[in-house]
Amino acid sequence: MAAGGGGVADPLSPAGVPCAFSPQSQAYFALASTDGHLRVWETANNRLHQEYVPSAHLSGTCTCLAWAPARLQAKETPQRKKRKSEAIGTSNQTDLLALGTAVGSILLYSTVKGELHSKLISGGHDNKVNCIQWHQDNGYLYSCSDDKHIVEWNTQTCKVKCKWKGDNSSVSSLCISPDGKMLLSAGRTIKLWVLETKEIYRHFTGHATPVSSLLFTTIRPPNESQPFDGITGLYFLSGAVHDRLLNVWQVRSENKEKNAVMSFTVTDEPVYIDLTLSENKEEPVKLAVVCKDGQVHLFEHILNGYCKKPLTSNCTIQIATPGKGKKSTPKPIPILAAGFCSDKMSLLLVYGNWFQPTIERVALNSKESHVCLVRDISNCWAPKVETAITKVRTPVMNSEAKVLVPGIPGHQAAIKPALPQTEEIENKRKLGENEVSIEERLGALDIDTRKEKDDLPQTNSFPVLLAQGLESNDFEMLNKVLQTRNLNLIKRTVLRMPLHAVIPLLQELTKRLQGHPNSAVLMVQWLKCVLTVHASYLSTLPDLVPQLGTLYQLMESRVKTFQKLSHLHGKLILLITQVTASEKTKGTTCPAQKAKLVYEEESSEEESDDEIADKDSDENWDEEDEEEKESIKDEDVDEENEEEDEDTEEKDEENGRLTVVGMSVFCISSGTT
Repeated sequence: MAAGGGGVADPLSPAGVPCAFSPQSQAYFALASTDGHLRVWETANNRLHQEYVPSAHLSGTCTCLAWAPARLQAKETPQRKKRKSEAIGTSNQTDLLALGTAVGSILLYSTVKGELHSKLISGGHDNKVNCIQWHQDNGYLYSCSDDKHIVEWNTQTCKVKCKWKGDNSSVSSLCISPDGKMLLSAGRTIKLWVLETKEIYRHFTGHATPVSSLLFTTIRPPNESQPFDGITGLYFLSGAVHDRLLNVWQVRSENKEKNAVMSFTVTDEPVYIDLTLSENKEEPVKLAVVCKDGQVHLFEHILNGYCKKPLTSNCTIQIATPGKGKKSTPKPIPILAAGFCSDKMSLLLVYGNWFQPTIERVALNSKESHVCLVRDISNCWAPKVETAITKVRTPVMNSEAKVLVPGIPGHQAAIKPALPQTEEIENKRKLGENEVSIEERLGALDIDTRKEKDDLPQTNSFPVLLAQGLESNDFEMLNKVLQTRNLNLIKRTVLRMPLHAVIPLLQELTKRLQGHPNSAVLMVQWLKCVLTVHASYLSTLPDLVPQLGTLYQLMESRVKTFQKLSHLHGKLILLITQVTASEKTKGTTCPAQKAKLVYEEESSEEESDDEIADKDSDENWDEEDEEEKESIKDEDVDEENEEEDEDTEEKDEENGRLTVVGMSVFCISSGTT
């Protein structure tokens, strides 16, 4: 029994395209290309069987796909089988193919009708679907998404039967146990769920990156003597993103987290894994791993317990082109998928280009450790040169016809100046004149040597310059447009720019926002205008958050520091105003004013002597003995008497002065001295 599964793409860097073989003898191979088209190929004759293009193939591209199991087809009613036989001519044709999209919806495509069977959208996922798994018995569908949830769908009613949270981060892969009672889910960790109760049975941890693929490798445990509960003792395989080791786990009865029992080493990240299930303990497990580098590694090992060292591949298969001639070297051809045939002794290889792949059956040779297949795929899908040339038609143009240059209305192409004629240059040479200048030589070769002015372009040419600058990544052209300060010009340019240039413009603005603060002021005006004008277009993009993640983080980091900067700005303004006010007060000079009246009081010598005596008595106050302290009252009385005597003396002196002054006035008036 062969189990096929496509590798789930990494959310950050897709490793491969979604593809899978049909469950019945690998008769068909379904591949969802990057342009949103679903193509179904016949593996026997490498012929395109069907092609389906969903209505939302550009916005909601296919991220994963899964064929309905063969058991569901066997349980269908006779009327359904009859309609199949009438349409296709065979009753064992696999019917439904489930497609998961980037917007969270799931499409069920009927290969019998060649059209869409139904669509599962209501109540399901609101983000990208990462993996789809069919239940082999009841026809239910299980899906996981980046929205952290697992959904159980009823494909008959196209409604959600159950929805629960699978992980704290995005759930990337699913796998149903052989008996259909358990479900493996993986994100950062691997969890084993009981489908009936939706409870966790076991935890498995061992990958540092998101798990991209899960596959059960055994049907029954190696030890058949113990009673089998449907899950204990089984082995399963897990591969992770950017991880070159495939871990093998064993479901044990102990309720503890266990490490992987063994691992397989490959050369690059696995993108597609196929294996043959082991039905007993003596049958080895055959494993085919397609890596991101385009190689296929084949493993064959008996699962019998713990193995310490990683196991290397028994055989490696590569495909290369033949080297034609001595100078040409062979080039590798990438292998997209590989699946075991029903006889388990041969392998179906899908290689080449996803648009026109080549499917080939290769017999396995266990003796050789490395096989390089030389294949020439140039004639498979590339058109011949002769055919391409014959289909090119050159229109006959009239000399009076007016040629319109590409661009928006109002945009005119630059007119080249008149160049010197080649005949004049030849005449100069014949006449023996001076040597022709380099400018004239370049002019004869139709090369314009004049330097254009660095003036800003016209208003109506801004959208064209912006689109051309973003496409060619011309720094000078983008500077001419993005350094304008006219808000009306910015708005008109954003309104007239093409829609496909909106995301590149936002990415360019994000780069410039991280640069000099002066340029960031201008970029904010552009960013505000773009988000306002093209908000409806941006809301239709499913992967807008990953594309503008850097811009979101930049805005959040700068907004967090805005409050602190505003507080600091206020404190600085207070300090600056205080410093300015103090400097103004220091600079002012007092105005020069003269007193109208000055009065000076003269003191006599006696007064000064008395004052000095008073001071001396005060100084000697602290140096008196204890006996003298007792006579303080008597001295106070004496001092009062002395003060009265001094007052009387001062009065007498004043009277004497007045007498002298009166006499002098009298002498002056009488004319005597």
